Amino acid sequence: MLEAIIDCYEDEEFLIADGFDDAIIGVDSNSMRLIYSVKKCLEILMQEMTAEEAREHFDFNVSGAYMGENTPIWCEDDFE
Repeated sequence: MLEAIIDCYEDEEFLIADGFDDAIIGVDSNSMRLIYSVKKCLEILMQEMTAEEAREHFDFNVSGAYMGENTPIWCEDDFE
């Protein structure tokens, strides 16, 4: 997905969250920010930690980090 977005918007510079390329689900064409699936981010983290640890790590170290106006959008998409 990331390669397709970069190809489509070759003049844009996106802020990319390291290690979460497989969690990208799109781009907000108004703000030109990448959109990540929180569910997919947690699945990536759970390859090396428990579900509880993954959620805590994600909340405090990933989605909780503001990196300027290009900070990615985190789409909460797991309502189970």
